[in-house]
Amino acid sequence: MKYSLLVLIFVVCTSLLTQAASAFDRTQIADVADDVSPLLIGQSVPNSTLLTVDGAPVSLKALTLEKPSVIIFYRGGWCPYCNRQLAGLKDIEEQLDALGYQIIAVSPETPAQLQAQKLQEKFTVRLLSDASLDTIKGFGIAFYVDDQTTSKYKTSWDIDLNQQDKSGKAVLPAPAVFILDTKGKVKFSFVNPDFKERLSPEFLLSAAQLLQ
Repeated sequence: MKYSLLVLIFVVCTSLLTQAASAFDRTQIADVADDVSPLLIGQSVPNSTLLTVDGAPVSLKALTLEKPSVIIFYRGGWCPYCNRQLAGLKDIEEQLDALGYQIIAVSPETPAQLQAQKLQEKFTVRLLSDASLDTIKGFGIAFYVDDQTTSKYKTSWDIDLNQQDKSGKAVLPAPAVFILDTKGKVKFSFVNPDFKERLSPEFLLSAAQLLQ
């Protein structure tokens, strides 16, 4: 009951912001995570192409036509907070499947990196690559990583961040969860610029149930 009430309040409040958000150009990459302007309820997902772990192209629009979708945007398999979030989906996967949802996890990593992640973690969610950043930008959650942080990730943990943007700067998505209907419209969204804060499986399940 607690989670259902919180989700209901969140959905109503976010709906009130939808019209005001139409003025933003979400394809622009924010300078910092706090400045992202994500898609809100009622808005449509971009007509972008993602890649499977085998490198095969797949249309996001086509995917959303198949069934309602839970889409998780995460930073990469190198991120412990992301791995913990994805692992937590196993606790609600059966319930989401019974409700008719598919679960898709999108990151800026390459198909080869996803393949390695798949072998290591054995995730049951569908992992897709957005190394081109088109989907991440289309959802309005892309931001530049400052040079100091990019360098620290490389020197301290040997992590190479995605640098496909023409500026040469590294780009990451603000961790986010969206629930979409079969028309590709956002029915629920949760975006937090603080990469340590993630939507709990219980909260996500409550949101999915309320949208049925």
